[in-house]
Amino acid sequence: MTIPLDGIFNLWNIFLIVLVRISGMFFLSPIFGRRNIPGYFKVGFCFILTIITANSITVPDMSSYSSLASYVFLIGKELLLGLTIGFISYALFSAIYIAGQLIDTQIGFGMVNVIDPLTNIQAPITADFYVILATLFMLVTDTHHLLIKAIVDSYSIIPPGGANFGTGVVRQLVDLFYHTLVIGFKIAAPITAAILITNVALGIISKAMPQMNVFILGMPLKIIVGLIIILITIASFRGVVTFILEGTYRNIYDFLQNAGGT
Repeated sequence: MTIPLDGIFNLWNIFLIVLVRISGMFFLSPIFGRRNIPGYFKVGFCFILTIITANSITVPDMSSYSSLASYVFLIGKELLLGLTIGFISYALFSAIYIAGQLIDTQIGFGMVNVIDPLTNIQAPITADFYVILATLFMLVTDTHHLLIKAIVDSYSIIPPGGANFGTGVVRQLVDLFYHTLVIGFKIAAPITAAILITNVALGIISKAMPQMNVFILGMPLKIIVGLIIILITIASFRGVVTFILEGTYRNIYDFLQNAGGT
C-alpha cells in the first residue's frame, strides 16, 4: 500500500494558503478582530472556515512555487491580501471614531476616554457609544455575514497567487482615507454646528453681562446641548451605519477587482 504524499502535500499547501488570507482578514475586521473575543474562538472559526473554503475553490497550479523563496513570497502576498480586506472593512468603520473625537472635543468630553479592546488605545466615549450601536446593528441584521461572503468570493475573483497590488489599488486606498474623513466630519456636523451656535450665544451673553462667569456656565451648557443633539440625531444613525456598511463591501469588491486586474 502506497501513501499518496503528493496529494497530502497539495492539500496542505491549499489549506495553508487559504488559512493565511482568511486569518489576515479576521485580524483587522471590525467584528471578528476585536480583542475581547476569545482567541480560541477566532482560531477555531478561521480553521473551520478554511476547511469549508479550501474544499470549495478550484485547486490552483502550484508548479511555479516549487522553491522555498517563491512559496514564502506567495504566503506573504496572500497575507497582505487578507490584511488589506480587513483594513478596508475597518477603515470606513473608523469614521465613527473620528466623529466621536470631534464631538467629544466640542462638548467637553475630550479628557474622558475609555480603552477600545480592538485597537487597545484610548477611544472617545461618544465614539465608543456609536461603535457599540453600529456593532449591535451589524449583529442584529447579520451584516457581518457579508464579510465572510466577501472573503470566500475573493477566491473566485483572485485565485491564490493572482493578486497584483498596482496603482489602482494604491489610488483606491488613498480615496478610502479621504472618504473616511469626510464621513466622520458629516456624522459630527450637527453637534459641531449646535456647539458653534452655543459658543456664539455665550459670547454675546458675556458682552451683555460681563459679571456672569460664562466659562462656568458654558461647560455644562455645551454638554447638555451636545447630548440633546445626539438624542435627536440617534434615529438617523441607522442610516449612517447602513451607508458605511454598503460602502465597505463595495470598496472590498472594487479592491478585489483592482487587485485581480479585472
